Amino acid sequence: MKITDFKVLRANRAVYCKIYTDEGIVGLGESGAWGFLEASAQAMITMSEYLIGKNPLDIEHHWQYLYRFSHFRGAAVMGAMSAIDIALYDIAGKYFHVPVYRLLGGKCRDKVRVYNHTAGRTEEELVENAMKGVEQGYTALGHLNPYLDEPRTEPFKDGNAALLYKAERRIAKVREAVGEDIDLCLELHRRLEPGLAVQLSVRLEPYNPMFLEDPIRPDNFDEMGHVAAQCRIPIATGERINTYHEFEMLLERNACSYVRASLGVCGGFTGAKKIAAIAEAHHKSLVPHNPCSPVMTNAVLQFVAATDNIAITEYPNPFAASTADHLTGSGVKLRQCDMVDHIPEFKDGYLSVPEEPGIGIDVIPNLEEKFPWCWAEASAAWKKRERHLRWARTPFRWRAVS
Repeated sequence: MKITDFKVLRANRAVYCKIYTDEGIVGLGESGAWGFLEASAQAMITMSEYLIGKNPLDIEHHWQYLYRFSHFRGAAVMGAMSAIDIALYDIAGKYFHVPVYRLLGGKCRDKVRVYNHTAGRTEEELVENAMKGVEQGYTALGHLNPYLDEPRTEPFKDGNAALLYKAERRIAKVREAVGEDIDLCLELHRRLEPGLAVQLSVRLEPYNPMFLEDPIRPDNFDEMGHVAAQCRIPIATGERINTYHEFEMLLERNACSYVRASLGVCGGFTGAKKIAAIAEAHHKSLVPHNPCSPVMTNAVLQFVAATDNIAITEYPNPFAASTADHLTGSGVKLRQCDMVDHIPEFKDGYLSVPEEPGIGIDVIPNLEEKFPWCWAEASAAWKKRERHLRWARTPFRWRAVS
């Protein structure tokens, strides 16, 4: 079997690749480098020149070649590699008539526990959405931000004491609303400095969060290790790093309890397997990062089904309104789930493991027409807004102020 063609699909906020073979089997993959998707798409095109004419089943060899051939990597390049690796495994599963999890060692579990995205721009909205998540059947609520999902144009005005008090008050209200049995996965989006992160951890201990995600910027593994050593709430991090070498350095410093590897930027199934093995050697579990489309969700489910050291998995809402809808003004209420032929069953906080050959999902015909590529418009809108803002340094992070 030989690879005969390679295509990049740009739709809504997602970039996919399709790899075609002379036996009529087509593989599908997605890049998770969502901040740099255009760059990731171009990297796929560059890598496709190597792939044409090759046997798609030599997956490890292709991964090693693409990983080593370039002098530079980073999120865009690793996102491209990830999409290609996922697509090659999709081909292999279809060729052998098995779901990908069979190729990765077989099942460790029949269903996958997931957490949702719980957001809110006010305390009331945060609590309301947390209760909705429980009503929908989730046993864990994630992306839960103690500092709310405020627009970036709003400056922080509080001092440290007020910031700590307000964060504790919000999480206390959520805990009271959802009860003692629901896991709370708190997300800080790299906002804090190390000292404030430790203080916040102490304040939030009584509410028993499952973990505190990305309390500080991920660049300094030593400093993340210092924060983790002083926090009694487990730290989760890793979504912003791309290679298994980086994860080894992170874990050597005991910088987290939960590893947030992203299948879409860590090298696909091949890279994620290596990271999972390193984490297992350090007695750590993975909480796979997934902010992507239902295609990536299916890929993640295949990986999680075949990997023992998984704590829980992120699940972006497939029924969310599509970005394409409000940008095109079509009036048609498109959703992420409308981009694909089907989505896995969700029940009582778990997703079913896909049993179809390959990753078990495909995009709809005429995807790019129905879901126009919107990243360029979104980027242009951001740049236009940025011209009217100045940036100010706060104790937390960079925030725009008028």
